Amino acid sequence: MIRELIVVEGRDDTVAIKRAVEADTIETGGSALNEMTFRKIALAQERRGVIIFTDPDFAGERIRKAIAARVPGCKHAFITRDKATANGDIGVENASPEHIREALSRVKSEMGTFHGTVLSWTDLIEAGLTTHPGSAERRMRLGELLGIGYCNAKQFLKRCTAFQISREEFEDALTHLYREIEQAKHKEEQ
Repeated sequence: MIRELIVVEGRDDTVAIKRAVEADTIETGGSALNEMTFRKIALAQERRGVIIFTDPDFAGERIRKAIAARVPGCKHAFITRDKATANGDIGVENASPEHIREALSRVKSEMGTFHGTVLSWTDLIEAGLTTHPGSAERRMRLGELLGIGYCNAKQFLKRCTAFQISREEFEDALTHLYREIEQAKHKEEQ
């Protein structure tokens, strides 16, 4: 049983979550967040804690941001687009129980003050995560490796800070990513 309540977008997401784990959910009803839903989420956060687990699309990110802004201290679970897509439809409801459990095992918490080394815009540029060809694909894979999901470069930097991704974690994930790229190139050459 997961202690926290999991915030999802709709009933189909709840069904998918319950197939994967024993947990209680709060459904936002899609992007139509209302005051009552915010109050339920705030009460859940106060009493049991909350994990926001929205779809890996624009609407899901908008809901995630709105909840995180109104209800501080929520945890976040991210699933990649490829693991949440079926027949062209993107959503948590399409993820397998295994992928849902994997995402929930990598939950991230937003913390107050970060005492580690903060990453900079220059770090992203040097890593080829922005202003380079293929930077979106690299950010997508690195977000998956770090467990913070896909987002644009500016949001990626914010998430690294909010979820206290250390320079060492960042560099380890980057090394892994570069290794994958080299292996892919090597396979193409054969």
